[in-house]
Amino acid sequence: MSQQKERRGGAVWALVITSVAGFMAALDNLVVTTALPSIREDLGGGLDDLEWTVSAYTLTFAVLLMFGAALGDRFGRRRLFLVGLTVFTGASAAAAMAPGIDSLIAARAVQGVGAAIMMPLTLTLLTAAVPAAKRGMAYGIWGAVNGLAVASGPLIGGSLTEHASWQWIFWLNVPLGLALLPLARLRLAESHGTGAPLDITGTVLASGGLFGVVYALIRGNVDGWTSTPVLTGLIAGGALLAGFVRHGIRAKNPMLPMRLFRSRAFSAINAASLLMFVGMFGSIFLLSQFLQGVLGYSPTEAGLRMLPWTGMPMIVAPIAGYLSDRIGGRPVVTAGLALQAVGLGWFALVVSPEMSYAVQLPALIISGVGMGLYFAPSAALVMSSVLPSEQGIASGANNALREVGGALGIAVLASVFSAQGGYESAQRFVDGLSPALWVGAAVVGMGAVAAALLPRRRPTMGTQVAASAPTRSIDTVSR
Repeated sequence: MSQQKERRGGAVWALVITSVAGFMAALDNLVVTTALPSIREDLGGGLDDLEWTVSAYTLTFAVLLMFGAALGDRFGRRRLFLVGLTVFTGASAAAAMAPGIDSLIAARAVQGVGAAIMMPLTLTLLTAAVPAAKRGMAYGIWGAVNGLAVASGPLIGGSLTEHASWQWIFWLNVPLGLALLPLARLRLAESHGTGAPLDITGTVLASGGLFGVVYALIRGNVDGWTSTPVLTGLIAGGALLAGFVRHGIRAKNPMLPMRLFRSRAFSAINAASLLMFVGMFGSIFLLSQFLQGVLGYSPTEAGLRMLPWTGMPMIVAPIAGYLSDRIGGRPVVTAGLALQAVGLGWFALVVSPEMSYAVQLPALIISGVGMGLYFAPSAALVMSSVLPSEQGIASGANNALREVGGALGIAVLASVFSAQGGYESAQRFVDGLSPALWVGAAVVGMGAVAAALLPRRRPTMGTQVAASAPTRSIDTVSR
């Protein structure tokens, strides 16, 4: 009886610790968006600098996520979780104390490193602590907490920026991290994975390639698309990414085995996820500034007004899960991406310097419903597209591609914005925002086409994939 109570207590502590840690990492994806105008006013910098305050986090998070999971498998999951949490907490304090925009960007990049080590291990540590019969409920709570972080990110960021200062969006992580460190050390059990060799070559190729491409996209309108730095970034980045693909084909234990993409289901759902995040992240990045800089909303008001979009998945996701069980995930995800594209296109069509919130609301609701329909079934589709033994790699790859999509989306849509508009006046901002949103709508629409190419079949493991996911998996419902 005492052992049973001890295990139950350990499971509860593991759920609390991993959920709070996941909340912190997920929150920092979007918490900065509503603080961008205040950061720009306080620290200066141009559009490219604002892009890096978001992309520095998402990019390092993306390229190191699977490597962080592998480090945990090899050297101890609790040990690496503590390392990642320490790095994330310290980098959050450094971001809060940043004296300039460059130091803030550097701190955000280090934050992403910590999150990449910490985040994938939250689910593996939770799996080790919770009995198999109760894992479904535990995963559901974990996913709901992370989903709440994504939904409330703009609102929390706006509220802290308005009522305290933008620095508090980073200070918030520090007491949480300091509280979690001793709890994780005392309450989580150590475990190890297979000890497979670390794919350092693949990590270097992916990191260098993605940095080069994103750097070129961000600097293209600033330095000129034919300038030496931009061309170097595009050419060298493309070459390194080609090398990463070749490495994934030829290496014995690559970080991302390219053979997985032989599956039409795996290729289609990952293409859809990448395109979804390109359009969504880039649009949120610009719209959060539009609501404050053009329409004059306070940071808190801007965060509240974005909730019909960012918060709608909390309401729609259970319905989407029910529908995917009845008719399969393919039509639900396809419909969700199509609605997201319609919502962005609608906003692009009606946007103006004097638009009322009533005019915005339909586009925000349609986008939010579309996002909710996409999120719930997409995780099951990823997991069911591969063998059970490969589900951990597949889940990590899908999460990495989503984060890459976010970084690319901000770079691409901001590039379109700066080519057509700017910050000089409200009309100039709208002149850039409208074509950028049209591009976002088109990209998400391409994602809907990719989802429509998924094989016609009912999900076989949709509600059980998490329980069978091996040690490297990271729940994708929250993103």
